Amino acid sequence: MKMQNKAEIQLNYEVVTDIIPSSAKVLDLGCGDGTLFSKLVKEKNIKGMGIEIDQNKVIEALENGVPVIQGDIDEGLKQFPDNSFDYAILNQTLQSTEKPDLVTDEMLRVAKKAVVSFPNFAYWKVRFYLFFKGKMPKSKALPYEWYNTPNIHLMTVNDFFEFCKKRNIKILKSVYLTRNKARSGFLVRTITNFFSEEVVFVISK
Repeated sequence: MKMQNKAEIQLNYEVVTDIIPSSAKVLDLGCGDGTLFSKLVKEKNIKGMGIEIDQNKVIEALENGVPVIQGDIDEGLKQFPDNSFDYAILNQTLQSTEKPDLVTDEMLRVAKKAVVSFPNFAYWKVRFYLFFKGKMPKSKALPYEWYNTPNIHLMTVNDFFEFCKKRNIKILKSVYLTRNKARSGFLVRTITNFFSEEVVFVISK
């Protein structure tokens, strides 16, 4: 997961919270310490649970009152039957999965809709960094060195649109985040791909 400052994290959480309807049943994949899930419980009265691979984060989530199980989402979600949830959330985690195609398919199997967010590797600052310095970019969205980054599948807005098209996945909503501001709607893709630091999609089959 990327390292964001407090303002960026807050905006991301606000965007996701606005998307999830009240009283929805939610599965939060890679839920971390459960902060987002707790916010959704408080503000949207959701039900559901989280999944987290990091044992320390699982303990933190449990201490925060979040129902969570330890598990590796790259192995699938076989413990859940089809359409068990209204929404599955994969917040700032898709790029760090080993099998993003499997994870996405499983999300849309167990939930009617999914919320997916990730840092946009085509953001203009990232492009300029690579062009002028000739090295793998580092930024607020991508703060790691090439040898220790958890982000193993870097992608762009355009990549995700093509990914969804090939897999017959519907994009129901898109929200583009830049400089602590959020813009929604199906804007010109070239512009969003260039100026968006982070993107949040709502998808379904």
